[in-house]
Amino acid sequence: MAVITCWYGPYPWYFSYFLNSCSFNPSVDFFIITDNEMIVHNSPVNVKIIYKRLDEIVEIASQKLGFRVSINHPYKLNDFKPAYGFIFYELIKGYDFWGHSDLDIIYGNIREFLTNEMLDAYDFISLRHDYTTGCFCLYRNNETLNTYFKRSKDYKKILADSRHYCFDEYSFLWDELKSGKSILELESETESFTHLMKAAELSNEIRVHFDFILMEGKTGRIVFDKGRIIYKNQFEAILYHLFWLKKVYLPEKAPSKIPATYFISPTRIYHYRKSKLKSV
Repeated sequence: MAVITCWYGPYPWYFSYFLNSCSFNPSVDFFIITDNEMIVHNSPVNVKIIYKRLDEIVEIASQKLGFRVSINHPYKLNDFKPAYGFIFYELIKGYDFWGHSDLDIIYGNIREFLTNEMLDAYDFISLRHDYTTGCFCLYRNNETLNTYFKRSKDYKKILADSRHYCFDEYSFLWDELKSGKSILELESETESFTHLMKAAELSNEIRVHFDFILMEGKTGRIVFDKGRIIYKNQFEAILYHLFWLKKVYLPEKAPSKIPATYFISPTRIYHYRKSKLKSV
């Protein structure tokens, strides 16, 4: 299993948490494509950092796709996530599955959720029930899945335009999806990857699995314990997505060392030291 992340600019404060959680998943290889030349000390052996400038990515993607793409800011790369298996095929050659990830992720025990039985049963796995999760999705590494993004009637328009379209997820239909509606019932400006996969789920053209197995939001009562994400001492998740927490928690500096166990509240991360909670 290979997981690809593209990151441009300085590494964020939570990067050390990401790396630490990767170390507890030795059967997964994580590739970080970046223009950051900083030497990452104590990086896990299963994390591979690859230096590429953003303009190099533009050239590679344009050559592979056969038309000129536009990536004038790093956030635009989100629209390209479903195409990573096509654009970066040389990286994932030989792997059974590939995925895309963000850095604002603290992984739990990935293979406890993505078991051999699960991988045998499905070709595409999303970590939410209602849309394809841009923070992490898993694709079988074959031509059908690696080129499935081309099924969108709008993919050329989206990838050639510098504007961000939320193609990897739901074309900005979050409020409607939150109300319980299916994306296939909604009007949208463009056909997103969620449109494609929800339609594929209905047609059984490929084996698609949607399930809510991640954690995100400012829930609190979360513990990272030696490679596991546990909520309220009862529920386990494949990962914790810091999307909302990082908006309110802005530590002055990144911690130099991540302990085996720490706690995540609605507003910060606490490290455990000598029977006391220590805010970082």
